[in-house]
Amino acid sequence: MNDCHDFIIIGSGAGGSVMARELCTQGAKVLLLEAGSHYRGSDYPRNEMLSAAKLMWGGGAEMSADASTILLRGKAVGGGTVVNQALLDRFDDIAWRDFKAESGVSFFTSEAMDPHYDAVEAQLALHTFDDRQEWNRNAVLYVEALEKLGYQWQPLRRAQAGCDGHDCIVCLGGCPRDAKQSMNVTFLQAACNDGLRIVADVLVGEIVEGKDCVAVHARQHGQSRVFYARRCILSAGALGTSELLLRSGYARRLPALGKYFYCHPQWMSTAMCDEIVDAHKGSFQAAKSADPRLRDWRFKLENVFAGPMSIAMLNHHHLGREHQQYMADYRRMMCIEVSLREQTPGEITLTKHGRLSVKKTLNHADLARAAKGRELVHELFLAAGAKNIMHSDIRIGLHLMGGARLGQNAGDSVVDEGFRLHGSDKLYVADGALFANAPGINPSLSIMALAHRAARTIIDNLPR
Repeated sequence: MNDCHDFIIIGSGAGGSVMARELCTQGAKVLLLEAGSHYRGSDYPRNEMLSAAKLMWGGGAEMSADASTILLRGKAVGGGTVVNQALLDRFDDIAWRDFKAESGVSFFTSEAMDPHYDAVEAQLALHTFDDRQEWNRNAVLYVEALEKLGYQWQPLRRAQAGCDGHDCIVCLGGCPRDAKQSMNVTFLQAACNDGLRIVADVLVGEIVEGKDCVAVHARQHGQSRVFYARRCILSAGALGTSELLLRSGYARRLPALGKYFYCHPQWMSTAMCDEIVDAHKGSFQAAKSADPRLRDWRFKLENVFAGPMSIAMLNHHHLGREHQQYMADYRRMMCIEVSLREQTPGEITLTKHGRLSVKKTLNHADLARAAKGRELVHELFLAAGAKNIMHSDIRIGLHLMGGARLGQNAGDSVVDEGFRLHGSDKLYVADGALFANAPGINPSLSIMALAHRAARTIIDNLPR
């Protein structure tokens, strides 16, 4: 065990990367393990299908146990930040209040978390789409329809540097210009400058706590490997972190492990305009619904789009010549998405064959809210003068959260307020698995802020 690190971090997404940066800044010897490959700029696959196959778990088609929901999560150095749109919103008082009420955790407040938001944001290039000249036509039509129907909206804020209005839809498969502020070009790069060691393409199977260190058992390119550290931080995301803890036998003393799993279920709808929209051109997203009524109704609306392969798969209402004509009008499509703040907890388990299984259903109240959201989308399309409206019934689960939630006791949570696994002094969690419920707000920035707080907490509590 000569090569024993101070910390091993498993996962390189929003949580693991911020953690790596903060620990390395303090002079710690840190090893980061990532199941995905390490890409940069022009290395990213340019084909839409290849991007999903290489940069997403399950090739972008990982399904819930009943196949009702497609669960999307990134698999590359940088994690989900490589394939998301880098939209960064802070949680509002509603989200933190609900987290605190569910968990009893004292620092789930805006006042306690704002310094950590500030610290993270200071290390990113942020851009707010205040100027409508930057918007694509899909965003313009979306906002004009919201205003016509009397709903409030706000410009989105994105982490980008030197993007200059390029076709940001490409970023769903990795930014070819390294302009998007993904973790691999921001926090991880800074951490590497301070000594971080990254090992990619390594799949961790089990974690074993010893008296003096943690042994991380993994496979890389078909070969077994074991890595050692004094402490281990799980940042593999809601599914990855929960799966690793389950495989390592922690469910026997932590009954909440794998439970309280949430996501933001989303449904995309399209409609045809007489004019050319080119929703795939320019800034991919520029505005969001920001009306208190929608927050009360537990959903939000987003102007989104997808590549032609994904749009084709979303529409199974038409066949043959009708589907061909539908895709021929790709450039005239307007697209809006409903994103639900669900209240139905799911569960992450292992099958008897040791495979990951995710139960993710929605209760009647959640389904009713989703239907209400799609009705509003229909009204917005009509207000925009669009026609031939198509509501896809394919449910996409984004922003996977929970499964190893943070709380005050081991009966209904997995991690304590010091970000340690209950009953352990060597295992920590710093990712979206900590979440108490679905916030209804993009979680990426808040995962970073929580990881920053976790790093400071760990450092402050280490033996001198």
